[in-house]
Amino acid sequence: MEALRKRFTGQDLSALDVVFALRMTAQQLDNTVTEWMAGTAGTPARFQILVLLWASEASGVPHKEIVKALEVTRATVSGLMTGLERDGLVKSTVDRDDRRNLIANLTSKGLAIVEKAIDSNATPMRAALAPLSANELKTLKLLLQRLRQGFIAVREDPHGKR
Repeated sequence: MEALRKRFTGQDLSALDVVFALRMTAQQLDNTVTEWMAGTAGTPARFQILVLLWASEASGVPHKEIVKALEVTRATVSGLMTGLERDGLVKSTVDRDDRRNLIANLTSKGLAIVEKAIDSNATPMRAALAPLSANELKTLKLLLQRLRQGFIAVREDPHGKR
């Protein structure tokens, strides 16, 4: 850190501290949530898809809506859906109204898995977030969204030449 203090000062050094703290927190969160999902959905991404389908209450969700909700590529969703279908948790069918679209639905096995994941992970999630008040959670979410947008903007235009 001393070498960085010579190179960065003030807000730049504080920003670097935040980036490192956030990265360590994100790694810990990812490791913990992955452990939680290991016995049920398998991964956090698979859990997100299963919850999305569960929340649709059997009406099904187009694959393109899953892409949008997870904010990932179609290829990523395609790979995740292939695994979920192979494991018998999800079934995709061609949309009757638009044959270009696939509609995903939970199978009975998928429903059991997502409900088990929700039930078994609610208590540890509450415990992990217990140090934060409801207002702090709301503020943290807003700050993380703003920070995420900042990083997206920098990736799209690394030199800030808009």
